[in-house]
Amino acid sequence: MRIGKPDRHVQWPDEFGRRFLISVDTEEEFDWNAPFQRSGHTTLSVPKLQRFQAFIEKYQVKPAYFIDYSIITNDEAVAFLRNVAERQTAEIGVHLHPWVNPPFDEQVTGHNSFAGNLPKALEEAKLVALRDAIREKIGITPTIYRAGRYGIGPHTTELLRKHGFVMDSSIRPRFDYSGEGGPDFLAVGSEPFWWDLDKRLLEVPLTTVYSGIFRKQPALVAGLMNRFPLINALFSHSKMLERIPLTPEGISARETKEAIDVALDDDLRLLVFSFHSPSLSPGYTPYVRTEADLDGFYDWWRAVLEHLEMRNVKPIDIGQLMTAACAA
Repeated sequence: MRIGKPDRHVQWPDEFGRRFLISVDTEEEFDWNAPFQRSGHTTLSVPKLQRFQAFIEKYQVKPAYFIDYSIITNDEAVAFLRNVAERQTAEIGVHLHPWVNPPFDEQVTGHNSFAGNLPKALEEAKLVALRDAIREKIGITPTIYRAGRYGIGPHTTELLRKHGFVMDSSIRPRFDYSGEGGPDFLAVGSEPFWWDLDKRLLEVPLTTVYSGIFRKQPALVAGLMNRFPLINALFSHSKMLERIPLTPEGISARETKEAIDVALDDDLRLLVFSFHSPSLSPGYTPYVRTEADLDGFYDWWRAVLEHLEMRNVKPIDIGQLMTAACAA
């Protein structure tokens, strides 16, 4: 599925200023290089959520935890999420990993790991099952969504509107997952937009920034960079064009600060950061293998948050974001 260039971008009010949002794909640990399977995963990084929450609260940041079915069936995670929901110090959304989310009516394959590839009725049943489990365990009805593996499909936005969701954050701009059977986001930039004319569903893409001499014409080379690693390496190493997602996973603080400056120079008013919750504990993602890596993870956040403050980019929560978008 190829997502075309949006034509209903949000026009932020002047008082919106420049803002940032931190989102966490809150999920089980599994081998990213192995075939998908329904069982055999763990949730050992769950206790580390509390440390990150305490850390980020010191910066007056209200993160958004997009949680999947493995997390909502973990008692320790439920207790943590119920606490932050009651204190209103974090937002909670839906993160659909089809292979661990009932009903289990599909074969477990790479193609079916993208929820948007499932039959419409099955995608809906899984979405509702997770939404209802969150409501039962935590006491809130989530209205924000991110598809696991960014896997939206032709029926996803219709289903989200049907079930009262007001925001999707499944798009990873300038990335193409079609080679794995997933969506193609090469034509989509990082600016939030409305999926519908009546402003019922807001898309808040993760932020991807291009830097380099070709950054104003990324569409000319983005496809080649996605398909051919050697071309990607050539452009990146020569600094002619670098694709920089705003994440501590595989991106240095120096690169990220550069990307923030480029985004602000291009008048991008909202920056959306993301990472996977297993990165909060050593050994569960390729990005945090050791305790030293974990120290580096938190150092990354310190450096980036200080840079955001220096550039007068303020944190925003989902409620404030929706209010501003609807007022525009």
